[in-house]
Amino acid sequence: MLVLGIESSCDETACALVRGGKEILSNVVRSQTDVHSPFGGVFPELACRRHIDALIPVIKTALEEAGVTPQEVELVAAAQGPGLVGALLIGLNAAKTLSYAWEIPFIGVNHVEAHLFAAMMHLEQVALPALGLVISGGHTFLVKIEELGKYQFLGGTQDDALGEAFDKVATLLGLPYPGGPHIEALAKRGDPRRFPFKPGHVKHHPLDFSFSGLKTNVLYTVKGQNISKDAPLIITEGEKADVAASFQEVALKDVVSKTLLAAKLHHCSTIFCGGGVSNNCRLKELFSSRSELTVHYPEKSLSLDNAAMIAGLGFHRHKSTGKSDGLDLEPLTRIPLGT
Repeated sequence: MLVLGIESSCDETACALVRGGKEILSNVVRSQTDVHSPFGGVFPELACRRHIDALIPVIKTALEEAGVTPQEVELVAAAQGPGLVGALLIGLNAAKTLSYAWEIPFIGVNHVEAHLFAAMMHLEQVALPALGLVISGGHTFLVKIEELGKYQFLGGTQDDALGEAFDKVATLLGLPYPGGPHIEALAKRGDPRRFPFKPGHVKHHPLDFSFSGLKTNVLYTVKGQNISKDAPLIITEGEKADVAASFQEVALKDVVSKTLLAAKLHHCSTIFCGGGVSNNCRLKELFSSRSELTVHYPEKSLSLDNAAMIAGLGFHRHKSTGKSDGLDLEPLTRIPLGT
């Protein structure tokens, strides 16, 4: 089955053609980094305007790169949520319109479930049950994957997502948005033991995350106690690298420790890691050095928001249920993954 996927949950406008849930024929992503960089994060209204301008050209490009015609597409899948409601609505309405015009089924997909599926797309066989870790700009959580579509929620962030914390620390250090790659690059030149930052702990919830305290600790270190975030830095340019390295080390070790604890408690020997932070090389080093468990990551092109993961998961959801969604399907800013 040939599936056209659409992703518009936040600040990436994307369309992909995927055959049989795995064979990626095209995967086109139109970034909005230039729009949001001045704000140090995503400005929702501007994101929606850019989606409106970009979506039709992106769909046309995806069809052209795949070398297929609309008549060959058999299913349209789109991100239903979680995400920005206006942005989701644009992608969903486009998918519904194509479904109606081409007289083919339409299906809505859980965006964060698709991040986990992205780490499975390259595998012929998927060993389940397994542990799922999503670490992105908007989401940080752990689930036990019993089967595709069936999850047990184990723990999540109580405040910032990991990627969001990277962005905010990058802003404090005067680095561009998105912050993750810039923090990682700067950290390679720094001493991760220079500043004694501490991870956040949530009382009675050992698998939950909290990054707000760590972020505040960085703020006080680089700008002083009880002072505005807009105040000038009190550290040298050379110390910036040490701050980046110390922050990254503490944050990633916290994620790895809680993930390995969850795997032990729930008897999982395989971990699937999805989301943009899964690209971080230090994260992969920590998992490799601290555990012999098998950890799967998505290909780099599938780690950030993209439509190939939406199309791939849409295929499996349609295949497993034999059902499609109605054209009255509404976007959801939050969709729980597991109970």
